[in-house]
Amino acid sequence: MITVKYIYDGSQYRESSKKGFSVEFQDRILKIEEIDYEPEFHTLTPAFIDAHSHIGLERWGECYEEGDVNDRGDSIVVYADVLDSIQMDDPSFRDSIENGVLYSSVMPGSGNLISGKAVNIRNFASNTNKAFISYAGYKMALGYNPKSTEDWKGTRYTTRHGIVSLFRQELIKAQNILKLLEKGKKEREELEPDELFFVELLEGKERLRVHLHHQDDLMALLRLGDHFQFNYTVEHGMDFYTKEPFEELKKRNVPLVYGPLDSFAYKGELKHENWRNIKWLKDGPLFSIMSDHPVILQRNLFLSLRWFLRIGFNKSSIISLITKNAAQILGLKDLGEIKEGKWASFSLWDGDPFSLESSIVEVYGEGEKIWSL
Repeated sequence: MITVKYIYDGSQYRESSKKGFSVEFQDRILKIEEIDYEPEFHTLTPAFIDAHSHIGLERWGECYEEGDVNDRGDSIVVYADVLDSIQMDDPSFRDSIENGVLYSSVMPGSGNLISGKAVNIRNFASNTNKAFISYAGYKMALGYNPKSTEDWKGTRYTTRHGIVSLFRQELIKAQNILKLLEKGKKEREELEPDELFFVELLEGKERLRVHLHHQDDLMALLRLGDHFQFNYTVEHGMDFYTKEPFEELKKRNVPLVYGPLDSFAYKGELKHENWRNIKWLKDGPLFSIMSDHPVILQRNLFLSLRWFLRIGFNKSSIISLITKNAAQILGLKDLGEIKEGKWASFSLWDGDPFSLESSIVEVYGEGEKIWSL
């Protein structure tokens, strides 16, 4: 059991009518009650979740050539699984834990049209078998990144419309295969792995996590999604500079994993990148934020939230962006809130998290103390 004065529970800020709260837990939270004696800690926050990163793939202290973010094979690599590349001895995991980031959605890079499976992991596990929680869709990319890899192997296109044409071609093939399956003229066991993936995408069994920055790359994706009716999230969106993109996502109930908010605009499709664009998110879609580690170090994920404070979001809704919202987008039903029945994963602070004078003093992962000051 721990005792605490205030709780950001992932949905709201909780202040006791007495002196604080007691939180009883094992691997899950068992009971939260008000107390009439002085608590040990100041503030409790749920474990932070980074909804989009490359931690464990691009590793601290290793040169670029040792990284495992982008495979330079064919444009479509659907059965690549980043869990096979993540190395849990990456020192960045330790730094993340000390700063309250206990869970990551790790995905391949964006040099390919489709580059493989994303995975939700525990940052505090000793190896990838223990780290694994669930798969989190398939990474896809439109815009500049996949068209900039013409010297890589496999089928490559060098224009935006070329990249989209390759994707559209695979979807049309999958539509035709579905018709043959329905008529009994083809068996599912006969399908090649890529064919099966696109069939299951159209059946709603798979989801794409689509990297893009520019507004008109989003419009291309929306046209494809409206026509072929597949499931997807939008990742990045840092060059959405008017209200319309956010309205279009909300209209379709498409979640957005937004960011990274503190990166340099190092290419043309980021020319409109600016923290002021956050204002369009106030009435926008369900969204979380990302570190895109190592673009922004994951240990600094919470610091990116200061921009939302500046725009006028309230503190509890800001905390939700890397707790409840992230869990909802990633399908992590046991995480995101300080609530009975949820995993006992949280951080304890010596002050309000939004004060630069405050620090995390203890961290718990699924009931176990995993770090203390």
